[in-house]
Amino acid sequence: MRKTKDKAVALMLVVLMLAGLAAGCGKKSADVKIRVGEVTRSVFYAPEYVALSQGFFADEGLDVELQTIPGGDKTMTALLSGAIDVALVGAETSIYVYQQGTKDPVINFAQLTQRDGTFLFARKPDPDFSWEKLKGSTFLGQRQGGMPQMAGAYTLHAKGIDAKKDLTLIQNIDFANIAGAFASGTGDYVQLFEPQASIFEKEGRGAVVASFGVESGYLPYTVFMAKSSYIKKNQEAAGKFTKAIERAQRWVKSHDAGQIADAVMPYFDKTDRSIVVSAITRYKEQDTYAEDPVIDDKEWNNLLDVMSFSGELKKRVPASAIVDNSFARQAVRDNGE
Repeated sequence: MRKTKDKAVALMLVVLMLAGLAAGCGKKSADVKIRVGEVTRSVFYAPEYVALSQGFFADEGLDVELQTIPGGDKTMTALLSGAIDVALVGAETSIYVYQQGTKDPVINFAQLTQRDGTFLFARKPDPDFSWEKLKGSTFLGQRQGGMPQMAGAYTLHAKGIDAKKDLTLIQNIDFANIAGAFASGTGDYVQLFEPQASIFEKEGRGAVVASFGVESGYLPYTVFMAKSSYIKKNQEAAGKFTKAIERAQRWVKSHDAGQIADAVMPYFDKTDRSIVVSAITRYKEQDTYAEDPVIDDKEWNNLLDVMSFSGELKKRVPASAIVDNSFARQAVRDNGE
């Protein structure tokens, strides 16, 4: 009787062990975690939020943890210190790091936006606006050395305006506080991203009168980047990440502003949907969102021209030094099949 009982217990243990093994074999392997830091929360980055909300990262087996780190300098500091794995920030920040002679350069591997995302906002609607009207005004610009400021200065120069002589330029206000400063009465004009510009329009604080993105041309404005050492150790993850972004870019291109707004609203839950639609419409109309993650030489050289004009470039940095398009090109091939 005892032997029979012992055999029954042993058999039950074997069955439980086999069941556990079967359950383990049926489980999906753990997702690869990637910590991403974005320089601001804006519909300017719509494809990023689409990749998250539509499950494109998840489809690639990636667990993307997103955090907003206001300011390009702070975002780059987080990347260099290892607090994040990937940064979504202006490509100029990678050039600054490269100019310092680092042994572990920051590599640009997937472009998200291809135009400056700021607009010139005036305190009153001005259907007859001309750039000459800025002369003698107070202009609340972006932080010195940042891509928005450089694109703004480049545009003003192209329009025949000397920012140092023809207007009062304010650019010592932190990125996160610029909109608030304008709302409290500082400046006649301000350089704003969306959706802040559309929010101010709805509140009756003024109107968009021009686009710095249109005027400054195509350039790798905002790019996903990581340290060279990280990319070398995580080739597969970088490739999958880029594939998800490229898929999101295709999705954005093929859907209208309302559909895109619905996809990104979880990341703008405190913003009126009509504002998000307005902002996305502006960006789509001026071809702001890159159609694929590839950074081409023409865009890169335009970036260098803008930086050179602003005096922020020690010498021209060839794209081959800190751009890796291999993941982007592979993503285009894979997703195009």
